[in-house]
Amino acid sequence: MFKKISLSVGALAVLSLAACQSMEQGTGQKASANLESRSGSNTKGTVNFVWQGSDVLVTGNFSGLKPNAEQGFHVHEKGDCSAPDAMSAAGHFNPDAKAHGMPGSGHNHAGDMPNIKSDANGNAVYSAKLSGFAINNGPTGILGRSVVIHRDPDDYKSQPAGNSGPRIACGLIK
Repeated sequence: MFKKISLSVGALAVLSLAACQSMEQGTGQKASANLESRSGSNTKGTVNFVWQGSDVLVTGNFSGLKPNAEQGFHVHEKGDCSAPDAMSAAGHFNPDAKAHGMPGSGHNHAGDMPNIKSDANGNAVYSAKLSGFAINNGPTGILGRSVVIHRDPDDYKSQPAGNSGPRIACGLIK
């Protein structure tokens, strides 16, 4: 009887640890942002974040972009889009104090994301799987921060922010 109980307790402990690990990684957690125009642009859109294992799937739909072009796209430190030029959002989200760089390289800000690529009508559908941030309020969490579209493409090397120009849309991540 004691052997049966200890096996049951052991199995329960393993299941509890597995559940905690899944919760810790955040699988299934979601966030979104509605981006509004800034700096005199007509750019707007929506972004969704879904935690999948150790990565975050970022998807979005945008309009009012420069046709057939790329625009820089980043998570920014502060969840404040109140300034007409979105400078109130502060710099790129960078909890690990890394240099700016190519997303997914391990040598980049957590908030560095691949450029948005627009079609001939200035619309874009976006999808990227990223790591380096979480969907929570912790030190690597993006909840309460902002997501920003820039006028120009990110070159992924210029410091401190990729030389992607003015901020043309901004939204609070919640």
